[in-house]
Amino acid sequence: MSVGCVILACTLLVGASSGSKAGQPLKPPCRPGFTQNFYTVIVSRDVLHGQSILKAPSLSVSAVKFEDCQHSREVDFVSSDPNFSVRPDGMVYAEQEVANLSEPVQFMVTARALRDPHIWETTVKLAPAGHPHPLPLTKVGIEEMLSRVWDSQPRVIKFSRKHQRSSSVNGLRRQKRDWVIPPINVPENSRGPFPHMLVRIRSDQDKDVGIRYSITGAGADQPPSGIYNIDPISGNMFVTQPLDREERASFHLRAHAVDMNGNQVENPIDLYIYVIDMNDNRPEFQNQVYNGSVAEGSKPGSSVMQVTASDSDDSTTANGMVCYRILSQTPHSPIPNMFTINSKTGDIVTVAAGLDREKVSEYTIIVQATDMDGNLNFGLSNTATALISITDINDNPPELTVKTFSGEVPENKVNVVVTNLTVVDRDQPHSPNWNAVYRIVSGDPSGHFTIRTNPITNEGMLTVIKPVDFEMNRAFMLTVVVSNQAHLASGIQSSLQSTAGVTISIQDVNEPPVFPVNPKMIRFEEGVPAGTTLTVFAAQDPDHFIHQIVRYSKLSDPANWLKINRTNGQITTMALLDRESMYVKNNIYEATFLAFDNGKSGSPQASGTGTLQIYLIDVNDNAPVLIPREAQVCERARPNSRVNITASDADADPNVGPFVFELPSFPTSMRRNWTISRLSGNYAQLRLRIPYLEAGVYEIPVIVSDSGNPPLSNRSLIRVKVCPCDDNGDCSTTEAVAAAGLGTGAIIAILICIIILLSMVLLFVVWMKRREKERQAKPLLIDPEDDVRDNILKYDEEGGGEEDQDYDLSQLQQPESLDHIINKPAGVRRVDERPVIAESQYPVRPSLPHPGDIGDFINDGLRAADNDPTAPPYDSLLVFDYEGSGSTAGSVSSLNSTSSGDQDYDYLNDWGPRFKKLADLYGGGDDD
Repeated sequence: MSVGCVILACTLLVGASSGSKAGQPLKPPCRPGFTQNFYTVIVSRDVLHGQSILKAPSLSVSAVKFEDCQHSREVDFVSSDPNFSVRPDGMVYAEQEVANLSEPVQFMVTARALRDPHIWETTVKLAPAGHPHPLPLTKVGIEEMLSRVWDSQPRVIKFSRKHQRSSSVNGLRRQKRDWVIPPINVPENSRGPFPHMLVRIRSDQDKDVGIRYSITGAGADQPPSGIYNIDPISGNMFVTQPLDREERASFHLRAHAVDMNGNQVENPIDLYIYVIDMNDNRPEFQNQVYNGSVAEGSKPGSSVMQVTASDSDDSTTANGMVCYRILSQTPHSPIPNMFTINSKTGDIVTVAAGLDREKVSEYTIIVQATDMDGNLNFGLSNTATALISITDINDNPPELTVKTFSGEVPENKVNVVVTNLTVVDRDQPHSPNWNAVYRIVSGDPSGHFTIRTNPITNEGMLTVIKPVDFEMNRAFMLTVVVSNQAHLASGIQSSLQSTAGVTISIQDVNEPPVFPVNPKMIRFEEGVPAGTTLTVFAAQDPDHFIHQIVRYSKLSDPANWLKINRTNGQITTMALLDRESMYVKNNIYEATFLAFDNGKSGSPQASGTGTLQIYLIDVNDNAPVLIPREAQVCERARPNSRVNITASDADADPNVGPFVFELPSFPTSMRRNWTISRLSGNYAQLRLRIPYLEAGVYEIPVIVSDSGNPPLSNRSLIRVKVCPCDDNGDCSTTEAVAAAGLGTGAIIAILICIIILLSMVLLFVVWMKRREKERQAKPLLIDPEDDVRDNILKYDEEGGGEEDQDYDLSQLQQPESLDHIINKPAGVRRVDERPVIAESQYPVRPSLPHPGDIGDFINDGLRAADNDPTAPPYDSLLVFDYEGSGSTAGSVSSLNSTSSGDQDYDYLNDWGPRFKKLADLYGGGDDD
């Protein structure tokens, strides 16, 4: 019989948890994995007995599910039994024909996601109908399992025997399937004592040979190692420490039996150990404080927020099932229970109407999460705080504080606040529901006023934006309406207090006189004589209700041509009006005049200005002029040797060109030697008529006339330099100088000036040389032998030392005797070396002298110093610089330090008490 794929009587349904949609409550946090750790599938014995599973497609259950929290994650399933496999869609099928299922079949299914190192495991057991099977992993089942497994005597697990039978067809020996060991359930957080025996593993062959038992796998010899161990002799398997299901929920171990030589005696058996969950973890909120909001006036059932708590215990049991409830609400307004919470999802919604932000702006709710499906007697609880803010809606229209406002403003003033409109709005300050918008609905057709909103106080500032005339309007009656930036909420009507009246009084002020036409333009011909009346430039006083006198004065008259009558504003000329004046721009002359009233009681004078523009009509009063005034031509007539002449006229059209150019008839040489021809209306050309003209400077008179009526003429002189030219038609340098009128006399004068200047420089140099020689010839003050300047040595020369220098070194040595000093002739002597004679003996002052002996002591010291030739300064005659002869100062050595008995010291008495002691010592007369 061929091997086929048979759909087994169980299906792995891969469920994908989806996020909540709008308007639907959110589900608890998704945890990927199998929904149960152990699945038992009961298969009818009658159906399977003696029949092929391929013929039983109707068998199906939906007891095995896998939760995949990511929709796009692909999960692969692997079976530990090679006879069974799992399809990607979760369907379990048989890899080969199963002829008889008289005993339960148990295998492990492992789930692994792509690019995810995490692995999920579950156990599937196929049991025929009527065969005893373990209780399901419910709360009651767990309690009963704990009582059976943990508290009862450990069971013995034996290695299955290898039964063989002969095939009647081909004589092949077929091995019977080994028993599948049911899982071992161990409760977490057990108090021991440890190690605690779980099961005993033994082989039927332990009577014949010595058996050694061992276990392998995670928890035994693999990390986390040491949790389980086995006695190799007795086969007793122990757990050595408390287990924590939240760290590891199941273990897969393999038991081995070998003889004393290490040879395998039995095939290894699989041991599945499941940690039974205990309620040892409280629900934990994701946040300790949650913030939510709901609009005021919301209807019951409006969603506010969601709180979420998670429990680390098994979510498939009551230990991990969390329920929510509200413990308290603060404040209790308008009722204590304004909100409720969904016990499963944690969604908080409103249950009553009456939320009003203006009364209560925030609620504080204490939420409790309890596991054990909310059982307060057995479940563990935790709390969190939910802060619910009541958001504002525009349910309060703005209301003006009074029905009528009033204010006053001076006329002709702009950007002046007339009055402030105050408003009250109970909505959220500085929000669109609170910000006021003011409108003027009547009373201001010309748009003189506007209302601006103060962003801080929300007041309306009624402001003048267009000047108001008291003579036209003495008062205004306005109607204003106030509203919000945001529209009023549905069902809220505007208040009658949103409309008010505003009375505005206009204050009369002294307005300045106004010129009706400003600026005023008049037209006159230039050249009108002084005293001519041009116009009357009068102003009007806008204050019609007060009679005032207007006076005039001149404010600006650049050329000082005009004057104005102080009483009636009549404008008269004081000088000739000239269109060609520098003060006339584009034929217009401007002057400014001042009109002022006499003021009314309590108000100063008011003045206004007016501008008079005089358009001056041109008359032919300026003769044309020619440019250039100087030119040069070659002495021989050439085609390019010509002078271009341009005529200009200060007048305006038609009193300008075309101009007429001509040469005068006298002297006759002008027309004989020169000719002039007009090129265009403003240009003419002057050139030689004859082939050759002697070089020189010629003044050619040219008569030019304009086109005025009558025309004006002007006789202009053009200075023409005639000079020899080179081949290019340019004047040569020397000839040009001669042609410029520089005669022989001028050249001689220039040369004489140059000679005189050179002579003065030469004389100055000779005088300086002579003065230098005279200064060098002056004699020295001292004997050349004693000139100390001879002793200056030059040390910047490198050589062999003093022996290589031609100097008299004896001058630097101390003499052996004083003969050369004593025998020296009279005059200035050198005493710049210390004499080698016995020094004089100076008197010794006693340690305690009598005051009267001080004078004697000083006199004795003075006499000893006078007679001591070795006393310093013996170098006082050194000459450091020569300042020339004829000095009125004597030599320093002429100072004599000998005392004279004829000196009078009585004048010391006149110097005051500070010099009294000296006066007593030296002014005592003969006693000294």
